[in-house]
Amino acid sequence: MKSPVLSVAAFFLSAGVALSQTTVQSCDRSVSFDAPPTRAISNDVNLTEMMLVLGLADRMVGYTGISGWKTLDEEMREGVEELPELSSLYPSKEVLVGADADFFFAGWNYGMRVGGEVTPETLAPFGITVYELTESCVHVMAKGKASIDDMFIDLLNLGRIFGVEDRASDLVDGYRADLEAFADTLETGAPLRVFVYDSGEDAPFTAGRYAMPTALIEAAGGTNIMDDFEKSWATVTWEEVVERNPEVIVIVNYGDVTAEQKREFMMSNPAFANLDAVKNDRFVTLEYVEATPGPRNIRAIKTLAEAFWSE
Repeated sequence: MKSPVLSVAAFFLSAGVALSQTTVQSCDRSVSFDAPPTRAISNDVNLTEMMLVLGLADRMVGYTGISGWKTLDEEMREGVEELPELSSLYPSKEVLVGADADFFFAGWNYGMRVGGEVTPETLAPFGITVYELTESCVHVMAKGKASIDDMFIDLLNLGRIFGVEDRASDLVDGYRADLEAFADTLETGAPLRVFVYDSGEDAPFTAGRYAMPTALIEAAGGTNIMDDFEKSWATVTWEEVVERNPEVIVIVNYGDVTAEQKREFMMSNPAFANLDAVKNDRFVTLEYVEATPGPRNIRAIKTLAEAFWSE
């Protein structure tokens, strides 16, 4: 004989009545869930890895936005081997609806564009709820400077959305403890001037005040020379870079132009010959998945600190 409690629960579920509701903040929106999503899609390699570290692959129907310009390393390939890539670049609305998705984890300029065809508003009529990457919220609202807490917030919110709060809390607590222990042993001098070189030869695409590398650089004992650039990821001029004379250049590795090719471009160009970073050949490479919000930010801080202070 079935328990009366279970029978009542089954009745309400069959009637479509929510027994409980979870609400999280997503940029400037409050987003509510009557039940954890079961057909989720994530966009981009770093957001997908957040889903994987929380053990949510079995709640996903696929991912988007990776093979068009990034790569899956062995660590991630194993995690998504059962899942299809539904779009190699930003997904269309038709792709998401066609996959019968009920959840899309993306961000502004991480799978969605302001005024584009894929936004929380355009997906809502199809039963697809969007959770936005916290770092990207600066594109739609006022937001403080980038912080490692942005990534922690996303992991904790995803934990609430999918009903794995304990797993998310344990993960974030572990990351915090790891960073605190590392900071206690880190010996630094005056903050180094650091430039983030993402891409571009005519004009460099870089990380401004609201992009995650600013927080990573600071945690490693440096300062982003574009810290006063009131943007997330955007283009500046080479003249600005030369004027601010970075001591270290962080290269973000992804796409068709390799990190070594980016380094060679700067080392061989006479316009950069007097930069301290070029004169001393001080370059450090971060993979895209390390430089953008995600679990590998902890590793990235340690990589930067080693490059900054080992000499």
